[in-house]
Amino acid sequence: MQKLIFLAALAGLSLASDVLDFGDDDFDNNIGDHGMILVEFFAPWCGHCKRLAPEYEVAATRLKGIVALAKVDCTVASNVCSKYGVSGYPTLKIFRDGEDSGPYDGPRSADGIVSFLKKQAGPASVELKTDADLQKYIAEGASVVGFFADEKSAAQTEFMKSASTLRDDYRFAHTNNEALLESNGIDAQGVVLFRPARLNNKFEDSSVAYSEDKYTNSKIKKFIQDNIFGICPHMTDDNKDQLKGKDLLVAYYDVDYEKNPKGSNYWRNRVMKVAKSFLDQGQKLNFAVASKNQFNHDVSEFGMDGSSGELPLVAIRTAKGDKYVMAEEFSRDGKALERFLQAYFDGSLKRYLKSEAIPESNDGPVKVVVAENFDDIVNDDSKDVLIEFYAPWCGHCKSLEPKFDELGTKLADDPNVVIAKMDATANDVPSPYEVSGFPTLYFSPAGRKTTPKKYEGGREVSDFLAYLKREATNPLVVPQEEEKKKKKKKVDEL
Repeated sequence: MQKLIFLAALAGLSLASDVLDFGDDDFDNNIGDHGMILVEFFAPWCGHCKRLAPEYEVAATRLKGIVALAKVDCTVASNVCSKYGVSGYPTLKIFRDGEDSGPYDGPRSADGIVSFLKKQAGPASVELKTDADLQKYIAEGASVVGFFADEKSAAQTEFMKSASTLRDDYRFAHTNNEALLESNGIDAQGVVLFRPARLNNKFEDSSVAYSEDKYTNSKIKKFIQDNIFGICPHMTDDNKDQLKGKDLLVAYYDVDYEKNPKGSNYWRNRVMKVAKSFLDQGQKLNFAVASKNQFNHDVSEFGMDGSSGELPLVAIRTAKGDKYVMAEEFSRDGKALERFLQAYFDGSLKRYLKSEAIPESNDGPVKVVVAENFDDIVNDDSKDVLIEFYAPWCGHCKSLEPKFDELGTKLADDPNVVIAKMDATANDVPSPYEVSGFPTLYFSPAGRKTTPKKYEGGREVSDFLAYLKREATNPLVVPQEEEKKKKKKKVDEL
């Protein structure tokens, strides 16, 4: 019997959560108890929320006593979610002393959340007092260190401004220790960017010194952003957001600097050798290596098989979202990568599109759009198109479906208007459309396909009809039954 009680207690402990659970009744009373807290606003049916949940739990346990993590179920606590303008799931916000201090835009993995929030919870710049402090700090990752003989100098003040502004993205430390200044060859003041020792290579220096005469916040920030990553950094959850907004080539393979640093750098050096030859010619592109297991979602988005062999899988994603995949097998001499890059810079590469198959029959009231037929349907310059970007698991999308079908049926005889939908989880969404939650609706007017309008109106059939009647390029062909209803209403009013 005692054994059963023990097992039951053990099971209860295993189910215990370090994520706080807030609702309408206790949110305002509890949120102010924390100097800093991360809150997830979610819906139980949301697929992204389900994927985040285990990572969020692990992060909460690792951050216990440092930063609290909480969650709010918006299907229950509707007042709180409405108060903070939650319109998509999951929405994550950071609160300081009970006040909303802004959205959490960091990584969605446990490691990334922990790293991000530790930076937020501590000082913007860590003070280093000894050489041991410095060596330990720069060994832990890319670091920006300010050396200042006078802690009240204008240079240190500007450095601290940069640290405060960029603390979410980079690691900062400073020292006023004269011995540290002397050992690093600094007279009165200086800023040095240290790249991780494990990434040292023969193609670039392991550290870069700030060379401007004047120390200003803007110049220090530019120095950091121009030099922090070097030729080919190791992309992780911690730095991916700073890398992914650029034209970026990534080589995905079994990168593991903890268990296999030599093997990790073996392939990285081959990428760097080719990258440097193109960069020296003045070509513009950023490079990185990444674990194909950690970034298996990216690998899948490029249509590559992450389970195949040890050779790197290579792909480019531009800042606009265009994707290119290296089909040729990576060669140890780098020639395959050279050919791929040359074709990219020559403009002869074909873009990769993640797309479902084009439907054999597309005669329904709502046209099914996939990446491969997007141009034919949505970018048909002669048509006004109202398109819904949805996710199969999205509850709001399921609620909208019968109304969208009804709308499509009512406008089936209008030759100038198309009602369409696209599964944004199974197809690449082209620029300039931006989809961050579901459903997202856009109106793409005839003759103005480069400037679609995000639809923000009501989601009843009557709302859509009123919007299209107002925005349509050509007079809307109003269904006869709608005209009859309007005439009857006028008669009734008389």
